[in-house]
Order: sequence, then structure tokens, then C-alpha cells
Amino acid sequence: MKYFWIYLAVINVFTFVMYGVDKRKAKEGAWRIRESVLLLLAAAGGSIGALFGMLVFHHKTKKAPFKVRIAIILVLQIIAVGAWLYLRNPALESPLIREDGKTLSERFATPEGYTRTEAPAGSMAAFLRGYAMEPHGSKVKRYDGRTKSGKTAVAVFSMHLGTENLQQCADSVMRMYAEYLRASGREDEIAFHFVSGFLCDWPTYRSGKRVTVDGNDVQWYDGAAESGSDETFEEYLELVFTYASTLSLWEESVEVPLADVQVGDIFLRAGSPGHVVLVVDVCEKDGKKAFLLAQGSMPAQQFHVIRNDAHTDDPWYYVDEITYPFETPEYTFDAGSFRRPGYLTVGDRGEDGK
Repeated sequence: MKYFWIYLAVINVFTFVMYGVDKRKAKEGAWRIRESVLLLLAAAGGSIGALFGMLVFHHKTKKAPFKVRIAIILVLQIIAVGAWLYLRNPALESPLIREDGKTLSERFATPEGYTRTEAPAGSMAAFLRGYAMEPHGSKVKRYDGRTKSGKTAVAVFSMHLGTENLQQCADSVMRMYAEYLRASGREDEIAFHFVSGFLCDWPTYRSGKRVTVDGNDVQWYDGAAESGSDETFEEYLELVFTYASTLSLWEESVEVPLADVQVGDIFLRAGSPGHVVLVVDVCEKDGKKAFLLAQGSMPAQQFHVIRNDAHTDDPWYYVDEITYPFETPEYTFDAGSFRRPGYLTVGDRGEDGK
């Protein structure tokens, strides 16, 4: 970004000087700089320098066609720069973001002096840090293929989304936990409650059982052949997404101190609409911690790391800076909203796994 502004400054100063030189040559009757060159300098980004050169040196001010061309170039460049400034996402230019990073930990460097918390092999922290990311600068896609508006995301996870409006905020968190357990060879532990309180576990669904739902009355029945395929797993998750929400996630989590933040923790407000964001990485320095947050949202959309509006050039959130109400780019959380889902056992998260 800074090189762009340096270039604009240099080209405009150079253009201004060239207009002065050409004016002097005109007075001396010397060999002139061609008009096409003067126009080319303006078109190359030096239109402001050209305008000031014309005004200060009283050069080309009587040539209407030349003045019109300069004016057109200037207006077009102002529109182009304005549009670019409006559309750009300054958070993507953070020095802590490595554009060629393929995974979460490769994409995000830690702040100066900070190191990532311990992540033993097989922990959720290790799983998330190794999660594949979409190319740098990718826009967040919705379930229907449309691009999400706004500049919330600083990186997008390469996570399955589906074509139905199901995988929203709480669903994305549940999917991440389910994917982790399945990838860790512990898929028998995958289970989520519906809002009604019904426990929908993957082993039962995998065995061929299906559910009937009549209000809060939910029952298993024999409905399919046993299958642990990826397709069946996606069907299971879509069922969970249909009947679980931030309300059930609240019941499946407990409040914890923010000072004890670990990968897999959440900021959660239950309700309709509620919202949840997931802690996807943690680093520390001299006992102080910082973390990255990611979210899905409504309508269903790709899971993405969100920017930190308190630091436009730094996506990490710092524990000692958090006050309530806690504002994220799209939602505000009240005191008591920091929680830990109960899907894992001690030692699964990384660190001490409490």
C-alpha cells in the first residue's frame, strides 16, 4: 500500500516538473516536450501534477482540447482511486498476514514477541492450525454462490458449506468440532443436542437410524443401511444444523474466564438471532494472551477469520484489551458470553486442555 502512495507522489512531482521544463523551453524557443508525452505522464497517475503544472506555470491553459483531456484523465483517476479505496480491505494488508500461507498457522504470523501456545499432535489447536485456507484475498461465499458484502473476513477456511441455507454461525462451530473428532479417529464421540434436548449422535445415525420430529418429540427409527461415508456424514450434519442452534450450543457449553482462553472456546449469545464466534488460534507473551476469531453467519456462508477493528493492521485480539460489551465486526457480546463447549475431554485442546 505504501508503495502505491510513494509512486503517486513521485509521478506527480515528476509530471509537475516536466510541465515547468516544457514551459521554460517554450519561452526559450527550444525543442519542446511532445503533448502526447505530457498527456501520457498525466494518464500514468500524474494528473494532479499536470493540473498544478498548468496552473502554476500558466502552461497549455489556452489550449482547450488539451485542458479537456487533462480534466477527463483527472476525473477518471479520482473515480478509480476512490472506488479502490472503498472496495479495498485494509485488514488484508496486515504485516502479520502471509499471503502465501496455505494453512491457518502459515497464513497468520504472531505479533512481535508472541509465540503460539503449545499444540500437541492430535489436539484441536493442532487441527485448526493445520486447516487449509482459501487463497489470500478470497471473498466469503454464501451457500447460493453469491459473494458476501462487507470487509469482515481476513481469511477464509476451505470448509465444506453445502448448497442449503443451513450452516450458519453455531453450525460452523459444531462442524469444526465434528471434523476434528472425525479426523482424529474419534468419530464415536460426535454428538450434538437439538434445541428440544434430543441427543443426535453420529454413531447411531451411522448405524442406519434416522429421526422423526414432531415438535419437541424426536424419535429414532430404522431408516437406512449402515454407512460411515462422507455423504452420510454430511447428511448427519445437515440434520444437526436443522434442529440445533445457539440455544442448544449454550446448553452444551460453560462459562470460563477469558484469561484462560484456549483454541475451541467461543463468544456466544444464544437466541434468535444469536451469534457465536470461535477462537481458532492463541498466542502468548509474558503471560499475556492474544487470539484469532472466526465465524460463520446468516445466511449460511463460508467460515472465516474476522478482522479486529481496534487494530486495522493486526487481526489478533488481545485479552487485556477486551472489555464488555465486546464488539466484533458484526456482533456485540455481553459479559458472560465467553464459554467453552463440552465436546472435548481434558487434553484435547492443547495447553492444559481444561
